[in-house]
Amino acid sequence: MAKRDYYEVLGVSKNASDDEIKKAYRKLAIKYHPDKNPGDKSAEEKFKEATEAYEVLNDKQKRARYDQFGHAGVGGNGGNPFGGGNPFGQNGGFDFNGQSFQFNFGGAGGGLDDILGDLFGFGGGRRHRVPRGQDYETQVIIDFKDAVFGVTRDVVAPDSGKKIKVKIPAGIDDGMAIRLSGKGGPAPKGGEPGDLYVRIRVKPDKNLTREGNIILSEAVISMADAALGCELDVDTVDGKVTMKVPAGTQSGTPFRLSGHGVPMRADGDRGPHIVTIIVETPKNLSKRQKELLEEFRDAKSKKHGFWG
Repeated sequence: MAKRDYYEVLGVSKNASDDEIKKAYRKLAIKYHPDKNPGDKSAEEKFKEATEAYEVLNDKQKRARYDQFGHAGVGGNGGNPFGGGNPFGQNGGFDFNGQSFQFNFGGAGGGLDDILGDLFGFGGGRRHRVPRGQDYETQVIIDFKDAVFGVTRDVVAPDSGKKIKVKIPAGIDDGMAIRLSGKGGPAPKGGEPGDLYVRIRVKPDKNLTREGNIILSEAVISMADAALGCELDVDTVDGKVTMKVPAGTQSGTPFRLSGHGVPMRADGDRGPHIVTIIVETPKNLSKRQKELLEEFRDAKSKKHGFWG
């Protein structure tokens, strides 16, 4: 189902102020909060929808991208790079090339298997049927680009010490875990071995950040380039891409490079790379530069100055 317009969800106009957006969300949150509507799935969905809309429209940068690009400008796939629907499937996770993936739920309490069992009926309930070996967890640190394109890494099974090759798929995000069934602790008598969870940690990139399917970066240009327009070489995960910056570009303007983001689903389609332009204010001007800027300021203030 296509997502509704965020302004429509909150019932506000596109030029609504921050206070109007907050008031509209507060009203909907009170009305549809699950605690006030126990067991009402429709109310729960409306609460989630309103919260998602508020999280975007309450953030100036996200709102600017949404106004320009719609849902595609704010990770329109809900932050799940592996496609729509329930990302947890039927077993509290999803399968990819024979491997099971889990998300990082955080929080305190028991082990990962206990958390998954409490939230999704996975893992914990299974232990009551047959005795199982201990579940183990290890972690693999990968580069930002490896998370985008995928990579194969070796991990060491804690008990045996033999290496296991793990295929890390394109689009995996920091904090996700891969479940390797039967690669954990040895099976007790009459039981089955435990599982090995491989937690993925993604090293940050110095220039690029990620928001769901979207890769974000900034590009600094001079006042002259902003006023006159220019071509700009942008660093992406695919290498340098030349982007045209039109004349009159304002600082904070986002530009969308389609297909240079993170894979959105198993078929390989990718989200965009969004570049936000930052116009640099010059410092330590020479005397001539100051004179030119003063001429520009004086001309602009006149009715028929530089702007005609």
